[in-house]
Amino acid sequence: MSFNLQSSKKLFIFLGKSLFSLLEAMIFALLPKPRKNVAGEIVLITGAGSGLGRLLALQFARLGSVLVLWDINKEGNEETCKMAREAGATRVHAYTCDCSQKEGVYRVADQVKKEVGDVSILINNAGIVTGKKFLDCPDELMEKSFDVNFKAHLWTYKAFLPAMIANDHGHLVCISSSAGLSGVNGLADYCASKFAAFGFAESVFVETFVQKQKGIKTTIVCPFFIKTGMFEGCTTGFLPLKTGLLIADYLGILHAMDGFVDQKKKL
Repeated sequence: MSFNLQSSKKLFIFLGKSLFSLLEAMIFALLPKPRKNVAGEIVLITGAGSGLGRLLALQFARLGSVLVLWDINKEGNEETCKMAREAGATRVHAYTCDCSQKEGVYRVADQVKKEVGDVSILINNAGIVTGKKFLDCPDELMEKSFDVNFKAHLWTYKAFLPAMIANDHGHLVCISSSAGLSGVNGLADYCASKFAAFGFAESVFVETFVQKQKGIKTTIVCPFFIKTGMFEGCTTGFLPLKTGLLIADYLGILHAMDGFVDQKKKL
């Protein structure tokens, strides 16, 4: 009986949040939110060498931002750098960084501060997926999932948030996942790491609110599985609906960044 009550409570909470989000979307479809001017903002994107990170970099390039691109893949990151310049960016800086290594994150962060300046928009986008069932997944791969998908957020926030607070100006963006909201078969470690990233980012949002740090904005994004290579071959079946992968070029996140919202936002 207790289990049924808890399940019913969770269902009603989910439906309530869904209804609220739907109403919010309808309201802002009629009354557009004010857009945030990101021209000249120093935007750091982790995992910029491919996929969603590259698409975000190109969008911010078109909006006139100063780009700081991080990726473990030097070749892919430099390709994104080249594409960003072609898209209109006048200042682009590419750094090779393994976000799973705390010391490496701090080292490259110090380099960015000296060579570029204080990061004002931080987008934690880097992510990996093992795609193995829990008992088939090697321990080291599960640890890597947490290092990249979650722990990297801790180190980048520690590196760049103090300057944002000092300047009373900054925006923290967490690219979580729909898998950070609900468990998925065969993605136990990935879901857990994305749940952790979501919880951490939400906690930081609450901290900034309680401490009245009004100049610090936060955004949590939970996209569905994206057709960028990470989830190649993945399909999902929901009754009565069956859905495939989102086409990255048409992701709502890109349109959201085009009208980057100038307010605290929790999705």
